[in-house]
This record gives sequence, structure tokens and C-alpha cells, in this order.
Amino acid sequence: MNLRNKKELAAKTFNVGKARITFVNSSLKDIGEAITKKDLKDLKEEGAIIIKDRKGRKKITKKKSRRSTGNIKKKVNTRKRDYVIMTRKLRRNLAELKKKGELSREEVKEMRKRIRNKDFKSKAHLKQHIKEISK
Repeated sequence: MNLRNKKELAAKTFNVGKARITFVNSSLKDIGEAITKKDLKDLKEEGAIIIKDRKGRKKITKKKSRRSTGNIKKKVNTRKRDYVIMTRKLRRNLAELKKKGELSREEVKEMRKRIRNKDFKSKAHLKQHIKEISK
């Protein structure tokens, strides 16, 4: 009895390769009579069709690699963007103060150097520093 077609049908039914499917010798007659996928599934439940395990490294399931919270780094582009936004904000504030006459040209020049070196964390920090200087 040629069971090649049955083996191919079983391979499609169970989504495995033909090499992994084995038929039990005592139930070859039942397998020969099986026509539909449902018949093959029933035969597998009865134990007439056996599916071998995978061989080699493929059977080792890959460990899912997840980044832990400590390893997530801020993107360089956002760091740069934050720097640019803060610098522009502080320089704009300095320009207004200079226009009003609250700061001299030399003080503004000194402050701009400090802004470039990231000495001020925020606009409030800059204002606090200006108050300390004016005292």
C-alpha cells in the first residue's frame, strides 16, 4: 500500500515536514482509508500517527531579549534638541534684558558664554543668577 499521499496530507494538516511524520504499523489499514484532514486528526489522537520532535538547535526556543529600564538610553537627537531649545530661550531672555537696559554688554557676553557651557538649567535659574549679580 502506497501511503505517500497520506503522509503529504498529514504534513499539511499538522504543519510539519514529511520526515517528522511516522505511521504506526498496526494501524496502516486505517490510515489508508483516511481521506479528510479530520480523519487524520482523529488518527493522531488515537495514536496511529506520531509526530517526531524537532532535531538539533531548532528545538531550543529563543530567549526573548527585553531591555530593562536601566538600559534604555535617551536618544542623542532629543538631547541636542533640548539643548537647542533651552539655549535659544535663555538667549532670547538675555536679549530682552539688554534691550531694557537691566544688563550691560559685558554682562550679557559673560552670560552667553555660561549658557553655551550649560551652566543654567532653566530660565528661572538664569533669573536667580542675575538677581545675585545685581545685589
